[in-house]
Amino acid sequence: MKRFLLFLMISAGILYPAVASAYVGLCCGKCGGNMPMNILGGGIPETKEYRFKLSPMFMRMEDLANGTSDVDPDSLLGMPAKGKDMAVPLNMDMTMINLAVGYSFTDDFFAGLMFMRRNNDMDMRFNSKMKTLTGEQGYTMHSEGMGDTMLMTKYRLFYDDPLIPQKQVSLLLGVSIPTGSIDSKNSSHPLAMRQGEQLPYSMQLGSGTFDPILGILYQQSASPYWWGADLTYTGRWYDNDRDYRLGDEAKLDLYMMYQIRYDFLVQVQLNGKYWGDITGEMDEAVTGASGRSTQGDPTSRLMTLLWNPDNYGGSKVRGTVGFQWQPIPLNILEFTIGMPLFQYLNGPQLKEKFTAWLTYYIEIPTKASRRYLKRPRKSNLGF
Repeated sequence: MKRFLLFLMISAGILYPAVASAYVGLCCGKCGGNMPMNILGGGIPETKEYRFKLSPMFMRMEDLANGTSDVDPDSLLGMPAKGKDMAVPLNMDMTMINLAVGYSFTDDFFAGLMFMRRNNDMDMRFNSKMKTLTGEQGYTMHSEGMGDTMLMTKYRLFYDDPLIPQKQVSLLLGVSIPTGSIDSKNSSHPLAMRQGEQLPYSMQLGSGTFDPILGILYQQSASPYWWGADLTYTGRWYDNDRDYRLGDEAKLDLYMMYQIRYDFLVQVQLNGKYWGDITGEMDEAVTGASGRSTQGDPTSRLMTLLWNPDNYGGSKVRGTVGFQWQPIPLNILEFTIGMPLFQYLNGPQLKEKFTAWLTYYIEIPTKASRRYLKRPRKSNLGF
């Protein structure tokens, strides 16, 4: 009876705004309403329901920096014998398509899998000797394929109302499974002898290790406002098969959302991230098979800064804006775009310019769901 009365009250508020102005959120009321889809843990369906989330992401990186200072790429180019690089990165485009599938087993417990496909393109500039030798200004490194797969669970630790909570705290536990390759090869170098050479760390598609993920998520709402804070950690605790490990990662995401009407909201985010440098050194660089100015000579200088494990890691804060729109019940379209407000890089390395996400999210009730209808009918309630 309580759910039926609440249904009537919210329906009246949506159909007749003079009666009421509260929204339960585009996402389900049980999970606390709205949450950004580009943040890990967002989009949790009602109990006994499936969710599918397809999310293309594009990141553009360009211009070198060390710490917070810009670095002229030409200042790094020269002869390896004089401590200079044969080639330096100019920019990088990374495209990722994520497909997430999940299921809510109880009011408090959700589990899901996220599959990723990555495409990396990095433009390189040669020093003068390589330009003369190849007749090219540089070349583009390319890698693509399946990324690492994520197994994620979310358990609700606290909520102030079992039906439509205004405050809640959840625990996020997961593991990143090393399905992404760490064996990607160079296929586009102007010198035939360099084709088939191992690509550097940033061009690989995965970590090569099983990586634990731990997070604590806080959500609160006072309709039509929704806000929260998420803290997550990804650990890299041992070396992969190529004798190195990526750095640990810690993220803090803060967000505020305003639901303009039952089917549309706008949002702002602050996304903080810290990631460590690489520990160890890739086996092919140690043997001299890849990454050396003289191929096969492990004592020669590294060909480019991308092969130096110390030129990875740093911290940044990104500002993000976006919207969510519900075209039909149980479906959400989200678009967000973010730009760094601060970057400190253990460089020289490329700076992030912007990142954009487009997400389509669907919930599918099962017969055991409270929302299951044998004959679905049009609803103005949102989720």
